[in-house]
Amino acid sequence: MKVLAVACAAFFLMVPVAFASDLHPSQSEMETQLVCPACHLPLDESSSPVAQQMKAYIRKRIAEGATATQIKDELVAQLGTAVLGVPGTHGFDLLAWLMPMAGIGVGAVLIGFGAWTWTQRTKSDAAADDADTSDSGLDAEQERRVDEELARFDA
Repeated sequence: MKVLAVACAAFFLMVPVAFASDLHPSQSEMETQLVCPACHLPLDESSSPVAQQMKAYIRKRIAEGATATQIKDELVAQLGTAVLGVPGTHGFDLLAWLMPMAGIGVGAVLIGFGAWTWTQRTKSDAAADDADTSDSGLDAEQERRVDEELARFDA
């Protein structure tokens, strides 16, 4: 119960930080979230003329007090969605978020099923081995003689 309370508190403490980041973005934060449409590199790694213009625009808009969302929306309106570093969360772009999660889920189910199947086979094989050794088909006299012969070889 304490772990849940700590997790909830940490979550609610991070929410204002996320909103503050949107209200007062930094140049470097914005450059890591955007992509140069000319060379398809993150804006902070690109030195193309288009990237330089975008960096100057971001610097100007931050100085004017624009939010991160406003700056991104303006750049998307000017240059298209190719400037966004992450896919959207609606329509066809939603698949970029769902497919990795679905793949992990399917993989976990397959691994679990494989482990369960493997343990069931191991149990059934062990039961079959026990049945084979306990029912040798020898009577008591023959088993005594086999045991004596084996003991003589061991010595």
